[in-house]
Amino acid sequence: MKKNLLLWPLCLSGLMLLSLATSAQSSVDYVPCQEMPNLILNYTADYRALMRFYTPMVTRATAPAANAAAGNGTAAAPAAGGAAAAGGAAGGGNRGGAGGASGAGGGQGRTATNNNAAPAGGNRDTTAGRGAAGSRDTTAAGRAATAATAAQAPMTGRGGANGAAVDGVGSPERREKLMALYQDYLGRLEKLNFKSLSQECKADYILFKRDMNEKIRTSAKEAAEFEKVKAWFPFLPGIYATEKLRSRGHQLDAEKLSREYSDMTKQVKALEEKLKTERGLTLESVTEAQGVIANLKLSVQSVSDFYTGYDPLFTWWIPGPYKALEDELTNYSAAFKAKTPVVRTDKSGIVGIPAGRDELVKQLQFEMVPYTPEELIDIANKEFAWCDKEMLKASKDMGFGNDWKAALEKVKNSYVPAGKQPEMILGLYNESIDFLKKHDLITIPPIADETWGMEMMSPERQLTSPFFLGGVNLDVSYPTNTMTEDERLMSMRGNNPHFSRATVHHELIAGHTLEYYMQQRYRTYRDYPSGFWSEGWSLYWELVLWDKKFPASPEDRIGMLFWHMHRCARIIFSLNYHLGKWTPQECIDFLVDRVGHERANAEGEVRRSFNGSYPPLYQLSYLTGGRQFYALRQELVVKQHKMTEKQFHDTIMHLNAMPVEMIRAIMTNQPLDKDFKTNWRFYDDIDISKSDW
Repeated sequence: MKKNLLLWPLCLSGLMLLSLATSAQSSVDYVPCQEMPNLILNYTADYRALMRFYTPMVTRATAPAANAAAGNGTAAAPAAGGAAAAGGAAGGGNRGGAGGASGAGGGQGRTATNNNAAPAGGNRDTTAGRGAAGSRDTTAAGRAATAATAAQAPMTGRGGANGAAVDGVGSPERREKLMALYQDYLGRLEKLNFKSLSQECKADYILFKRDMNEKIRTSAKEAAEFEKVKAWFPFLPGIYATEKLRSRGHQLDAEKLSREYSDMTKQVKALEEKLKTERGLTLESVTEAQGVIANLKLSVQSVSDFYTGYDPLFTWWIPGPYKALEDELTNYSAAFKAKTPVVRTDKSGIVGIPAGRDELVKQLQFEMVPYTPEELIDIANKEFAWCDKEMLKASKDMGFGNDWKAALEKVKNSYVPAGKQPEMILGLYNESIDFLKKHDLITIPPIADETWGMEMMSPERQLTSPFFLGGVNLDVSYPTNTMTEDERLMSMRGNNPHFSRATVHHELIAGHTLEYYMQQRYRTYRDYPSGFWSEGWSLYWELVLWDKKFPASPEDRIGMLFWHMHRCARIIFSLNYHLGKWTPQECIDFLVDRVGHERANAEGEVRRSFNGSYPPLYQLSYLTGGRQFYALRQELVVKQHKMTEKQFHDTIMHLNAMPVEMIRAIMTNQPLDKDFKTNWRFYDDIDISKSDW
């Protein structure tokens, strides 16, 4: 009897949880199942184990930058459709695979202690931890663009594209093991009864299946790319076989290995001579070859690090032949780099490779955005027209009539004196957080509010990140003593208080800082990196706070409108570039003339957009993702009154990162099929005129 009584609370708890699954009005929580979290977590562990074992472990301080600070999770994350990352934390403190669970292309490079933790540094400019929004583009075109950019600079470091190991290039055995892993987990997924899963787990099923299929597709593409350059690396099997013996601690025949290294060095020299007369290498093949060499260098270094000083015979025989082989591999990489096809550029000097329409459409489908590039440009122009109208209103309120550029100049010149920028940003943050609390818009955990900090951004980083950035910390972009007078003035004008007030909530709370905090605490098994979630969510707060009259003056409204125009312009210039219609210089001129950017800031914006650091959809993910969240809020909060704003916002944070269409499917109990195709035309029901001031 006592046992039965003890079961009653459990039964009641179960009934309460079930009721939550069908009613968004009573709670912000939904009911996950156990099947999908278990599958995803097991996959994550297996993926990390394979990446850790089949990625060379180096300990020397001279390791490439991409592999420095072993295990810190700072390696770049692949984009949707990209290759599995070679960097990032892999558990056990070793340098190894990116920590992502099921994000397209191999994960987000999260730390081993928590697969949702932020990377070292924490902010999106580190290129880690936010997936597509802040990730390096590792599609074939993206990797080639990175190599093309590197080809314009002197050869530095220890091989690969400008010294760094190229993401996704590992041993053929590693690729085969990972391909088998993807197929294995796809098979496990198919054994689940989709119809019996809860709504949340149906969404996870759809996304995990999508990502496994994408991994299989991209892995096959990588294998095909390697086959094109395989003949240039006949010594490759011997290097990887030795590294595998090292991983199990076998004592090597050092004298024999010394001869093998010497023979390999001669072989590489001969191949280097042959390469001089080779014609017709594609940019993708050059990039692949540099990546292969970078990984081979890591492998021979891994062997050297392990045995030198510990094994007396190895220490006697190997250092000289190893150094000679390593140096020759560096020369071989430089020889491939010299074969980089000349990429035409314009007077901007910015090098990139347009993705093309087919690739854009493919990536939009992957991100669950059922619009064509042309439709998205039309939407951006529609939003731009609204911005123009509102900008004229603010300009008139400031006494400048229709001369909105004159009003914008006055706003830009409101910058604070040198040394005052951090203090000013803190004041803006306090205004923003007080507004969120006053209107009870979202739960703000005290520790999230307490533990963000500030860092100053280096002049080098400001070349590609001219405005402050948020995440775990806030990185302040402002003049330094090493800048020229013109550079200082442009930086101060571009980071004036009214521009900064418009985005402080985007970068901190309830934007990126809160995202990082919540991702580490709720549904941590989820790993569907997407800029449409991370940047979209942060941009969404700009839209909501505009509607709620957060800008307190015409100058503040111009600050918010400047950024809204900037997001529209990002869609227009980035898509036109990737469609092959605009040059980088045309993109820069558009930002200066149409939005009012300082020219140096516009150049930095375009440079980081096309140099291979970000995927093709990155720039449009802000406003497009923001409008997805905005449309869902209109549906559930404004029109149907199914939940309060606070419930709505808390729910999204608790569900963790995933495509917004899947968040909507969970929150509205949309019918789902395991072969789901994106279909939510979210913008069709948005009436932007209701945001008029």
